Amino acid sequence: MAQKASLSRLKLTDFRNYAEAALSLNDRHVVLTGENGAGKTNLLEAVSFLSPGRGLRRAVLTDVTRVGAGGGFSVFADVDGMEGEVSLGTGVDGDGETTTRRLRINATPAKSTEELSDHLSVLWLTPAMDGLFTGPSADRRRFLDRLVLSIDPGHGRRASDFERTMRSRNRLLSEGRYDPSWLTAIETQMAGLGIAMAAARQEMLGLLRNLSMASEQTPFPSPVLALEGFLDGALDTPAADLEDRYIDMLREGRGRDGAAGRTLEGPHRVDLLVRHREKDMDAGRCSTGEQKALLIGLILAHARLTANMTGFAPILLLDEIAAHLDEGRRTALFNLIHDLGGQSFMTGTDQSMFSTLADRAQFFTVEGGSIRA
Repeated sequence: MAQKASLSRLKLTDFRNYAEAALSLNDRHVVLTGENGAGKTNLLEAVSFLSPGRGLRRAVLTDVTRVGAGGGFSVFADVDGMEGEVSLGTGVDGDGETTTRRLRINATPAKSTEELSDHLSVLWLTPAMDGLFTGPSADRRRFLDRLVLSIDPGHGRRASDFERTMRSRNRLLSEGRYDPSWLTAIETQMAGLGIAMAAARQEMLGLLRNLSMASEQTPFPSPVLALEGFLDGALDTPAADLEDRYIDMLREGRGRDGAAGRTLEGPHRVDLLVRHREKDMDAGRCSTGEQKALLIGLILAHARLTANMTGFAPILLLDEIAAHLDEGRRTALFNLIHDLGGQSFMTGTDQSMFSTLADRAQFFTVEGGSIRA
């Protein structure tokens, strides 16, 4: 069984609607209940900042600081994680106009927020993700990359480097600067990064597929996952051959890409395809309830995979998770979450919906920027 990573203390300063807030925790699950707008999701977002990236809302950092605070914000946590007990602090400083998030590990500045992946895996499911299967492909790509990042911390750096290199190529083409040596160097770099990204995504889908086949039945449907839009059906080819093929695609597409003002071939054009296995139906055509169940099943499968790959169960952030589930599915969901072995943070408006968790959870009431047990 995977080991447990957990938070024992969470402290916020000038974060969203919290001037000051502190939670003392043990390794049990955390249930936050209160009216809509009380600040429950803000607490989950604070925990999500203990992972690389922009948190579960993908917020602009200057929007996170409490209105009227006049400075930055901070999130501090004591964690028992993959490298033992550690204190993590992150936020922005100064006048609130800083756009770079800073990180301290045991009060020592860290070079990058990617170092958070050495201590915790944090996964989340929010109501904003309910439209994942019917929304734009960019949302599904971002979701997929988040899945990859939890077991391959270098994926985020590769993706950002690819985007930066691609912007350089787009700028050269849009300005009509078709210098062969410059473009060849840029396209060679893009190919190395792009094929590595594609391979990491494909590997993630393969791992989830194998896990799904070996897992016991649950009340939540198992999704069938595939990728479409870049080198379809060719990703089992040796990487060096794929890089050469992509370089050729980029070179041949210079004129077209220059006219379009963007690069039209690459991993940034991939779409994640999801099907309901039992119904053999595209997720986008399933009912709203079936889509929610599919998404829950996918998140739980990925949490199991993360635990298997890292040896530590991830921290789960589950916003309004019990809404729209009947009592039987709620009970089954809570048992599955508990069996994963990690700490989860769950929110809802009605505490009674979480009653079957009983002493497996700590319960807090959130009201107007304050929290009480």
